[in-house]
Amino acid sequence: MAVTISPPLAHARRKRVVPGFGLSLGITLTWLSLIVLIPLAGLFVKAGGLGVQGLWDIWTQPRVLAALKLSFGTAFAAAAFNAVMGTLVAWVFVRYRFPGKRIFDAMIDLPFALPTAVAGIALTALYGPSGWIGQWLDKVGIKVAYTSLGITVALVFVGLPFVVRVVQPVLAEVERELEEAAATLGANRWQTVSRVVLPVLWPAVLAGFGLAFARGVGEYGSVIFIAGNLPGLTEIAPLLITFRLDEYDYASATAIALAMLLLSLVVLLVINTLQARLSRRGR
Repeated sequence: MAVTISPPLAHARRKRVVPGFGLSLGITLTWLSLIVLIPLAGLFVKAGGLGVQGLWDIWTQPRVLAALKLSFGTAFAAAAFNAVMGTLVAWVFVRYRFPGKRIFDAMIDLPFALPTAVAGIALTALYGPSGWIGQWLDKVGIKVAYTSLGITVALVFVGLPFVVRVVQPVLAEVERELEEAAATLGANRWQTVSRVVLPVLWPAVLAGFGLAFARGVGEYGSVIFIAGNLPGLTEIAPLLITFRLDEYDYASATAIALAMLLLSLVVLLVINTLQARLSRRGR
């Protein structure tokens, strides 16, 4: 009579690769709920009390539409500019050596450490009508301070480090042997960059663009000093929310915040979708 002996671990519970996964997952979900999900749920509940018609009436107010258009338009323009210039800056830091490289590399992080109000005051002093740069631009008919251009400049200042710090490590890991192989096969410099380097960098560039855009949409301190805060012209949505809160109009402030949240989610969802597709294509 044949006796079959099962392996000792055949019926044992398979060990997890990450020990304590259940505990760590529970802690993660708890903190995520306390910090992110519960406040967002409260925002939806508060705004839901207005009803669909009430929300629509607030969203379609000319002052609200102008503020939302200005906030998202300038944030998108600044993020697009930073995506290009930030990639170029990261390229210079990774591929070239020059005197003072470490100093300039450290200066990129200044917007992270600098209080936003200080940045706004400094930019206003530079680009104001009597500023070091603004007085020369004013002579040729270019007005920066107290215009949408000034808001874009402020958002470029605070958003540039996001792109540089995301693209820089990815660019450092790009194998130069691939570029040399492309050059050996007869590709010129532009073909090498467009067909070898950029397909690897696109997901990182989009990630930096998304971070810079998200920062720009909600930016407050560095913008209010250089914007001028004229209703319907240079008034950003976060400032309008502050005004409504000062007027104890919590319903209107919540409705504007909900509009910003929904628009931001849509834009970031599109960016993440493009990033995922480019990542799969790059592989």
